[in-house]
Amino acid sequence: MFGKTVKELGDALRRKEFSSTELTTAYLEHSKALNKEVNAFITFDEEQTLAQAKLADEILSTDNATALTGIPIAHKDIWCAKDWITTCGSRMLENFRSPYDAHIIKRFKECGAVTLGKTNMDEFAMGSSNETSWFGNVKNPWDLGRVPGGSSGGSAAAVAADMTPASTGTDTGGSIRQPAALCGISGLKPTYGLVSRYGMIAFASSLDQGGPMAKSAEDLAILLEAMVSFDDKDSTSLEKPTVHYSSMINKSVKGLRIGIPKEYFSDEIAPDIQNGVQDALKEYEKLGAKLVDINLPTSPLSVAAYYVIAPAEASSNLSRFDGVRYGYRAPNYSDLNDMYAKTRAQGFGAEVKRRILIGTYVLSHGYYDAYYLKAQKVRRLISQDFAHAFKTCDMIMSPTTPSTAFKIGEKVSDPVQMYLSDTFTIAANLAGLPAMSIPCGLDRNQLPIGLQLIGNYFDEAGMIAAAHQYQCATDWHLKKPPLHNV
Repeated sequence: MFGKTVKELGDALRRKEFSSTELTTAYLEHSKALNKEVNAFITFDEEQTLAQAKLADEILSTDNATALTGIPIAHKDIWCAKDWITTCGSRMLENFRSPYDAHIIKRFKECGAVTLGKTNMDEFAMGSSNETSWFGNVKNPWDLGRVPGGSSGGSAAAVAADMTPASTGTDTGGSIRQPAALCGISGLKPTYGLVSRYGMIAFASSLDQGGPMAKSAEDLAILLEAMVSFDDKDSTSLEKPTVHYSSMINKSVKGLRIGIPKEYFSDEIAPDIQNGVQDALKEYEKLGAKLVDINLPTSPLSVAAYYVIAPAEASSNLSRFDGVRYGYRAPNYSDLNDMYAKTRAQGFGAEVKRRILIGTYVLSHGYYDAYYLKAQKVRRLISQDFAHAFKTCDMIMSPTTPSTAFKIGEKVSDPVQMYLSDTFTIAANLAGLPAMSIPCGLDRNQLPIGLQLIGNYFDEAGMIAAAHQYQCATDWHLKKPPLHNV
């Protein structure tokens, strides 16, 4: 069972090679055993999981099964799931049991998928290494002394270690693509508004977007078909015609114009990553694509703009966690104001507090125009750069990260260096563009290298097809970490 893709498992289930209950039980046992080393999961609920698997088996005995019926899927613990503990990686919500399902959780249930568990993450999705979680840092299956990336590091590590066939994540500044690159899996951030944010615990509402993480581009297509759906409970949800991504993956890349932004190929990138990405681009040329030089002149400002806009939105979104209605409450306090202060001081970690303080500062009187308004203007310029680039190319490719997985603790005391881990991914969030990461090599330490694909708005099908054609021609996505067979 282990090592198979979502597509392969789905086909095997429909051929009755094994039942969903058998498959789910095997993954539960395997995940619990490995979790002692990897710490990819925060919560398991065997009773609920096996009840869903039993229901899936009933559906599989009929003609109503979908491509996901009976498939166990892990969900980043930022998604609310009814009757599941939903922590968002924080002490603030360590005992919060959600009374409702997020829209995507509901969609997966309708497809007959099984919730395997809730994965570890940076607290409130704030981090690039999965070291800010109240529940301890996640370890990279390729090297347990290194980070898996963040904030969806638990989801990425779980897929890489084959603790789950697939998982969900969220991407605010690269939090699907960066851990996907560091863990050697495929991950996709859709166009902003394509996947409902209802039931996602908010970090930065104009940037947050949910997406799938899996072994292959083909699996991403299957998962995305379930996740994309208009939701009237989300004011930013977009109503678009249904796209069958999995039926379009065989589209040829012959004639595809691939934009190569010079700003994403600086000397600061590790040589192994430069070589791995260049080899991938040569492979695309062999497949018939054409490389086109482009400029994204404002993109170097994306990190600075992001770390004004995202904390500003976070300071507003996280004001609800005050100990009054739900979540952690300080045990000892003298009055209401003291309860607020102590609850937030004790309930939030250092990185979350840092971003709340930054966000409150840039929104305060006298600083709004100087920081927040300017950052929004830069955001508009970044979007315009992409619009101009897409006049001469169909897709943009670059490294996903400037380095492969770094050691645990290496950057935790230097926030600026940590923030620069997302230097190539943030611009797509600021512009609302779809983007994904796929494996394209290994460095000298046998750590995965990620290739980033950025598409024009709503071109998820084109990106997935381009990724699939590359994966048909290479085998980097089939490489397994040392923990795979443990």
